[in-house]
Amino acid sequence: MTRQIFLIDGQSFYASVEKAAHPEYRDKPVAVGDPARLNGIILAACPIAKSYGVTTASRVGEALAKCPELIVIRPRMRTYIQISLLITQIFESYTDLVEPYSIDEQFLDVTGSLKYFGSPHELARRIQDHVRLSTGVLTRVGIGPTKVLAKMATDNYAKKIPEGIFELSFDKLESTLWKLPVHQMFMVASAMTRHFTRMGLNCIGDIACMEFGEFKQRMRREMGKQSDIQAGYYWQTARGIDPSPVVAGIRHQLKSVSHGKALRWSLYTRLKDIEIVLLELVIEVCRRTRRHHYMGSVISVSAAETDGKRSTWFSRQTTLPQPTSLTHEVAAAAHKLFIEHWSGLPLSNLSVSLSHLTDDSTIQLTLFEDRSLAYRKERAIDGIKHRYGSDAIVRASSLMEAGVARERAEQIGGHYK
Repeated sequence: MTRQIFLIDGQSFYASVEKAAHPEYRDKPVAVGDPARLNGIILAACPIAKSYGVTTASRVGEALAKCPELIVIRPRMRTYIQISLLITQIFESYTDLVEPYSIDEQFLDVTGSLKYFGSPHELARRIQDHVRLSTGVLTRVGIGPTKVLAKMATDNYAKKIPEGIFELSFDKLESTLWKLPVHQMFMVASAMTRHFTRMGLNCIGDIACMEFGEFKQRMRREMGKQSDIQAGYYWQTARGIDPSPVVAGIRHQLKSVSHGKALRWSLYTRLKDIEIVLLELVIEVCRRTRRHHYMGSVISVSAAETDGKRSTWFSRQTTLPQPTSLTHEVAAAAHKLFIEHWSGLPLSNLSVSLSHLTDDSTIQLTLFEDRSLAYRKERAIDGIKHRYGSDAIVRASSLMEAGVARERAEQIGGHYK
């Protein structure tokens, strides 16, 4: 049986949520960003704002210059997450195979649902109406026999037509998808587009209609023998081949836990200020690792450095003596890594990662420290933070001007809750 898969996308999701919350803005240009920071970026813009040239990732100041009437609303990430979860529940009332792809995109396998709800098009329209009436969010639906075709149907067609529904089946590929420029194929960004252009492959059909052996040889000449896996992926994508199933839920085994922070480089020129942020990042990484009942044996530190003229970047890792999620053990290793590889330039970004995770049900004991007691202390602090907020207990160093922990406590994913 041919699968029927939807990729449903929330139109200008953050902006749609805000317009639903503010009916008085219905016919006005709205964008989501921080109105107090003209150098900040626009996270989402409604269709009216886009008609003025306001785009996602443009600067707030630039957007206001293009559209002086633009209403810029500070993001509320907690609200957007709650609405996204509500939309997931709506999808689950039609099929139990719902796989979130991002906060505003979700895959649905509706193969078994069609006998109850009619054709794919009828079901897509029904779901659109359900989401709109429940949340005020408009949605676009791409339909296909595979996940990759459903995704490309949404991005290349459903988003560009008033109805917001488009079906991309195998028998339509030659007359639709294969005529599109190669940069519109899923997972083809600017660098890969340049490779394909040099290879004389300008349309998606140029790849799809080529024998795989020939395509692989062209990829090797352009990118080397290591490109064989990429060749297989892009050739299958151009033909809409994707055997991966829609997997219910988003819970997968963690491979690493990381935390990072973009910094104003002019404020982080001294080691003593950088050390405060480094410790805060380690604290959060260890806390999240313990929450998932893991320990890690490899610590990584990455940093971007700049003085406004010169820029450099490094990422280094080291293996710990034993798996751990204790803050003082991870912090010592992270500090040593940073000191060894920092060139001395101001920092614009700093991140910490703990990987090679193992279950924390068994703890390695040592002769010179009661690690079991240390874990009990850390977990007691975790419990307080979980109940009263991550800023309920902070290190004294986080109260200094260089600290970012209190600011991060008010945010989700770097944006205000």
